[in-house]
Amino acid sequence: MTGTTPASFTADDYKARMERAARQAADAGLAGLLVAPGPDLVWLTGYTPTAVTERLTLLVLAAGRDPVLVVPTLEAPDAEHAAGAPALTLRDWTDGKDPYAATAALLDADGRYGISDNTWALHLLGLQQALPGTSYAALTEALPMLRAVKDAAELDLLAAAGAAADAAFEEIRGVAFAGRREADVAADLAALLRRSGHSQVDFTIVASGPNGANPHHEAGDRVVGRGDMVVLDFGGLKDGYGSDTSRTVHVGEPTDEERRVHDLVREAQEAGFRAVRPGAACQDVDRAARAVIAGAGYGEYFIHRTGHGIGVTTHEPPYMIEGEERPLVPGMCFSVEPGVYLPGRFGVRIEDIVAVTGDGGRRLNNTTREMVIVD
Repeated sequence: MTGTTPASFTADDYKARMERAARQAADAGLAGLLVAPGPDLVWLTGYTPTAVTERLTLLVLAAGRDPVLVVPTLEAPDAEHAAGAPALTLRDWTDGKDPYAATAALLDADGRYGISDNTWALHLLGLQQALPGTSYAALTEALPMLRAVKDAAELDLLAAAGAAADAAFEEIRGVAFAGRREADVAADLAALLRRSGHSQVDFTIVASGPNGANPHHEAGDRVVGRGDMVVLDFGGLKDGYGSDTSRTVHVGEPTDEERRVHDLVREAQEAGFRAVRPGAACQDVDRAARAVIAGAGYGEYFIHRTGHGIGVTTHEPPYMIEGEERPLVPGMCFSVEPGVYLPGRFGVRIEDIVAVTGDGGRRLNNTTREMVIVD
């Protein structure tokens, strides 16, 4: 796909992002940033190549220098139409030429560069061969918060994606579960996400009965039966920004224990949400949710972090996990999704995307967190 970024962002927006990224790189002691096709390139320039191939495409950013996008000549016409192209200098290279030599002319011979995580090893090795004195750090390691703080337009897009996912949940509640395969319900969910405006569906977890104890269960051929707890976790991209929400439903009437565990997870999710405020550490959100579950004796069954950031991808920094002391900042956006997973029996997870505000947090998912009974 080419030019898939939202129309709400202008060349000036992308120019500001590139300038900010270059400054942050300099502040981190880097000579600059090298960004291959992927979410970082989309966020910085609005450009997605028609196809990601062995041909080198690379954005070169350095403080005090104009940003340059190195592209294959055959891709240059598409790159020229990207929303951020007016803020870029394009440098194209033709087949048969050495793209690494062309890129090396833009780099410091002994510089240390941040490089996007999804850069092909082929390209990194090519750069190292062209400039043996350079060194590299993964972009997520070097600048983990590069995309973490969203502006007002990004928050609007994330809110719209969350509302679209909520609409899909409201509709899936009315779909028959009992007697159908998990994969069939997952296909319904995917269709509902697309109908709500998602251009990309990243995942549709439908984990029934004992499968619910696997947080990343892939919907399969198990037939959902009456009496099953069913974990639903689904999301994707709408207008270039992510959705991700989880609700746990029950087919028919639940047992007292199932209600108790569901209520416990709901309380933990609320505690995690209430811990969101500017200046709090990321780990404080994890601690708040985990304390509720551990206090009820289910701590060993909460087996993952409480949350992850979301933006132009559905998983990105910051992470709500013990040991992450980075403070929350207004504009950060992430999931709060505690769960309890009882092996061989059932699981429960409840997840909202939450945006940090000036005095707390705002949920971007607003469907009921009470147990929903389905047929």
